[in-house]
Amino acid sequence: MAKQAHYTVVIVGAGSAGISVAARLVRASKRLIGQVAIIDPASKHYYQPLWTLVGGGAAKKEESERDLSSLIPTGVDWICDAVTMFQPEQNTLSTKQGAVFSYDYLVVAAGLQLDWEGVKGLKDAVGKNGVCSNYAYQTVESTWEAIRGFKGGTAIFTHPNSPVKCGGAPQKIMYLADDYFRKLHVRNESAIIFASAKGSIFDVPTYATTLNKVIRRKNIETRYKHNLLEVRADTKEAVFENLDTKEQVVWKYDMLHVTPPMKAPDFIANSALADTGGWVDVDPFTLLHKRFPTIFGIGDCTNLPTSKTGAAIRKQAPVVEKNLLALINGNPLTAKYDGYTSCPLVTGYNKLVLAEFDYNLKPCETFPFDQSKERFSMYLMKKELLPILYWNGMLKGLM
Repeated sequence: MAKQAHYTVVIVGAGSAGISVAARLVRASKRLIGQVAIIDPASKHYYQPLWTLVGGGAAKKEESERDLSSLIPTGVDWICDAVTMFQPEQNTLSTKQGAVFSYDYLVVAAGLQLDWEGVKGLKDAVGKNGVCSNYAYQTVESTWEAIRGFKGGTAIFTHPNSPVKCGGAPQKIMYLADDYFRKLHVRNESAIIFASAKGSIFDVPTYATTLNKVIRRKNIETRYKHNLLEVRADTKEAVFENLDTKEQVVWKYDMLHVTPPMKAPDFIANSALADTGGWVDVDPFTLLHKRFPTIFGIGDCTNLPTSKTGAAIRKQAPVVEKNLLALINGNPLTAKYDGYTSCPLVTGYNKLVLAEFDYNLKPCETFPFDQSKERFSMYLMKKELLPILYWNGMLKGLM
């Protein structure tokens, strides 16, 4: 017999978005204590922005990991299970363990999935013989091994033809690698290539101007509109498609840092909640689902037209909280999300450009100075301050 339970609010996913919303809800409304459930099968929670620094040898990966049980807000039930199917017309969902949960309101905060199999040969190659990636806890140390063991040659850094977590991360590790290659005195015998499926270094012109200067200063070769199709680990060859001509090109590498393609989780993509691309189909301002009036989406699993970052979630969580409480109380949805997101762009050890912008790609800067300039103070903020604010502020619903 399948287990059944009812909650006022069910939240799918215990990442940054799910925990933040849960914490905010039980802080804002005492009557929701014991009436909110988070469903997630994971045992660990990761502060993923630190992985750039881990890959560059400037932090330990263990600092990014916490037991998920220690982060679930008081007054919220954690169901350690995986959602397999939504039945939005019945306000229910089913799980891998055979349980069925009903809800009055649903928040989908399930993140995205790394599609390692989206590049032929990548799954078996990553983590050894110079093929590395900062995008998973299990592989991030391979990046530092590849960088510190680099003896010269060609180092390729990729950006896929898909949405990615933190649009700046594929290039940030490249700038750290360039710095470290110089420290190793192998940079003069090396070529660094940024092979990106995108058409430019960054979408926001204000920050792109700075990053193009960084690329010139570091003598990095950019090959835009090139998408990685295959890794041939035995011959150390990477196969790319030129997205303009559709021709395939093969480049030799000595080090290959891969940002894998990413997609919506299958149980979302195959559900009635998804748009044609597989993402949760939400209103970009209220974050309410476009077709199901008791469902909200937040974070990386949605089709919000902005960069998928923790900083974006920090601004989305109050909107979901306020609008969900408005729905419960029969009030209009007045909270609006403007597309704010932030990419702390590490451009070297002790250098960072803090990009902050909205849906219109207009800078929305926090500090009273030009954030498009590389600054040591902003690097320190990323390395030392932001993790503290994340663990002790954002996940507790305080910011």
